[in-house]
Amino acid sequence: MPFGTVKLNDGNEFPVIAFGTGSKWRGQNVTDYVIQAIETGFSHIDTAQWYRTEGGVGRAIRDSALDRSDLFITTKWSGLTSISEAIQNSLKQLGLKQVDLYLVHYPTILKDVAKDWQTFENIKETGLSKSIGVSNFNLEQLQNLIKVAKIKPAVNQILFHPYNYAQHKELLEYSTKHGIITEAYSSLQPITRYPGGPVDKPVKAAAKRLNATPVQVLLAWVRSKGVAIVTTSSSKDHLKEYLEVADLPSLTDEEIAAIDEAGAKGPPSAILRNLYLYRYILAAGLLVQFAGLLFVLARF
Repeated sequence: MPFGTVKLNDGNEFPVIAFGTGSKWRGQNVTDYVIQAIETGFSHIDTAQWYRTEGGVGRAIRDSALDRSDLFITTKWSGLTSISEAIQNSLKQLGLKQVDLYLVHYPTILKDVAKDWQTFENIKETGLSKSIGVSNFNLEQLQNLIKVAKIKPAVNQILFHPYNYAQHKELLEYSTKHGIITEAYSSLQPITRYPGGPVDKPVKAAAKRLNATPVQVLLAWVRSKGVAIVTTSSSKDHLKEYLEVADLPSLTDEEIAAIDEAGAKGPPSAILRNLYLYRYILAAGLLVQFAGLLFVLARF
C-alpha cells in the first residue's frame, strides 16, 4: 500500500512522502537520482532555489516521460533574488508552467511579512503554483504570518525528529488547528547524527517487534504524529526501505510514548557520540593487537 496523499487546506492533494534534493545534493546533478526515486515509487520531488538542483529535477521530469499530473513538485524561494524573479527562474529550470507547492525557505528572508506573503498569494492566484507554504517557521513566526495572510500557508516544512519533538508540540497543535500540514526533513538524525542516544533503545525494540529496521521505525514514528516526510538517498535499496514503511503495522501507543519519552531526554553529548562512533574502530584495533600477540606467541 503506498503512502498516499492528504488534502491540503486549499483542497489540493499532497503526497505525504517526498524525495529531497537538498543538503548532500546541493549544486550536484541529481537527474539520475531523481529518476531512480521516481522509478522506485516516489511521485513527490522536493527542491529549492538554494539547492541549485532544479535543473537536474527538470531533466528528470522530462526523461521520466510521465504525465505532469503523475508528479508533485515542490520548490522554494530561498531569498537569492526577488520572489517574482525566483519563481520564474524556478519554472524555467524545472521546465514547467506551474509547480505544485512553493515555499518560503526561511522566515528570515521575509523583509516585510505582509507584503512578501501577498506576493506568494499572487503566485497562487495567477496559477504559477497550486499551493503555497513555508519552511523552518517556528510557532511565533507562523502566528505572525497567519495574522496578515489572506491565504493561509498549506505546509510548514521543518527539521523534525524525536529529539526536538517536545519543542515542536505547540507548533504542531497550532498548525493542525489551522489546517497546515507539517512536513519533516532530517527525521533520521537519531541514527545519522545522534547514534547511541536514549531513542535507540525504544526504536530497536519496536523494530524487533515489527521485523523492521530502525530507519523504518523512525519514519513510522513521524507518521504517527500526522507529519509528512521528506527524505533522500542515492541507494535504491534505501528508497525501497523508506516506501515499505507504508506497509508496516502501526506503532503501538506504548511504543510511540517510549520514543517520545526517550527523545525528551535529548541527544547524546558529543563525547558519547564519538565514543559510540569509534567503538568499532577501537574494537578492530584491539583485535589486530590481539592477533599480533597470538602470532608472536605462536613463534615460541
